[in-house]
Amino acid sequence: MVTNLDLVGEEVIWWLRERCGKSEEAHAVMKDDLAGGCLPSKYFGANAAWWGAMILALNLNSLMKQLVLAADWVTKRMKAVRYWIINVPGRVVQHARRLTLRLGSSHPWRWRILDLVQS
Repeated sequence: MVTNLDLVGEEVIWWLRERCGKSEEAHAVMKDDLAGGCLPSKYFGANAAWWGAMILALNLNSLMKQLVLAADWVTKRMKAVRYWIINVPGRVVQHARRLTLRLGSSHPWRWRILDLVQS
């Protein structure tokens, strides 16, 4: 490593590890959870649009977890959010000017989802 910092070598290594600790995790989320690992075309423009949509999805997912879901969901990956919240069978019903979310009574996470929506 080459640096202009006035630190001892071991301190530079620890500083670099602290600084770059989450980049590998972010790359794994982009590649595995949001289909950034396999580009759909041989054309640069199409791949750039795909990558831009994937970055937008990453940011929207992060924003949703911080603003809408409970605090313990902020660290969850998209696969967990998709499995426990998005893929839950249910029905949105509009009746008497109200939107209602109907969930199956046998779903094990029914009350947890209701707590997420109400909080």
